[in-house]
Amino acid sequence: MSTKGSPVDALRGQVDVEGVRVAVIAARFNAEITDSLLRGALEALSEHGARADDLTTIRVPGAWELPQTAARAVETGRFDAIVALGCVIRGETPHFDYVCQETSLGLGAVARAADIPVLFGVLTTDDVAQAQARAGSGKDNKGYEAAMAALEMVSVFRVLRGEQ
Repeated sequence: MSTKGSPVDALRGQVDVEGVRVAVIAARFNAEITDSLLRGALEALSEHGARADDLTTIRVPGAWELPQTAARAVETGRFDAIVALGCVIRGETPHFDYVCQETSLGLGAVARAADIPVLFGVLTTDDVAQAQARAGSGKDNKGYEAAMAALEMVSVFRVLRGEQ
């Protein structure tokens, strides 16, 4: 798996996260993968100076529950960014299509309505091997990448609001 074109390399070590409050919402379904995505996201935030007190991890049953939980997290006003993490692996029934579509549409709707960045870190893969390839260590981890994108977007939003 390649990170070519990804912002991860360019941003590594160049993001100021002092005081940035992030909620990382992670599905428990496909735990081997989602736990790795969560570790990747927390690693990225920690590497760039986020304090443990400014990070909140929220676990939900599966990807289906991510949009509603993200919406509630936005409503609290406690966070500068939301990172939603999950993994849906194709099976033998159309269930995969329904869960992927509604998770994507739901998080998109939350992101458009929110005044803070809401990041999509949900893997939608054909098999476990594809998911594992995207949940590796360091910058090859899509949780890491989503957290880095969240930090960049916090900065973008601050510039747009005239705060930087």
